[in-house]
This record gives sequence, structure tokens and C-alpha cells, in this order.
Amino acid sequence: MNISDRYRQLVNDARALLETLSPPDAAEPGRELRSVNQAVQELAELQEKVGEIPRIRLESQLTPVLLKAHGYLDRARLLLEEDGREDAAAAVWEMEQKVYRLLNEL
Repeated sequence: MNISDRYRQLVNDARALLETLSPPDAAEPGRELRSVNQAVQELAELQEKVGEIPRIRLESQLTPVLLKAHGYLDRARLLLEEDGREDAAAAVWEMEQKVYRLLNEL
């Protein structure tokens, strides 16, 4: 799987994570959900365009986006751990690891 496909899959995984963390009856999302949502938004901006980015420029264009998303996810994980939601924090940690692995591939 090439970098573009892996990036698109990462965005889809992040969206799925947000859906699983979002309680259906909550009117106002908590800080942790807002952080995950910011990560998803950050990643989604390049989802469609990533295939058009020349290979030589992928690293310079994706790295800042991935680092920002990783920061948002890390913040969400810490908030979830503070709230005692270990399972949700573990799911966010897995997403962080996916972002980190893609960063390493660049």
C-alpha cells in the first residue's frame, strides 16, 4: 500500500474512532471529543488531494498535518485517562501509533 492510500485509510480510521467515542445522547461534546474532532478535520483536509501530491513533496506536505493530528490525539488521550476512560484512551493511543508509523514511513 502506498503512502497516499495509507493516509486515506488513516483518515477513515480516525473518523471511525470519533464515531465510537461520541456518545449518541451527548448534546455538547467534551474536550477530548473536540480534540479528536480537530485531529480528524486536520487529516481530512488532505484526504482527497493526497494522491495529487508529487512523491518528492509528500514528506513536506504531510508531516505538519500528521504532527498536528498526533498532538490533538495525544491531548484527547490524556483527557480520557484523567476521566478514567481507559478503553477509550487505549483506542486513541492506537490511532496515535498509526499516525506515528505513517510519519516514520515518510
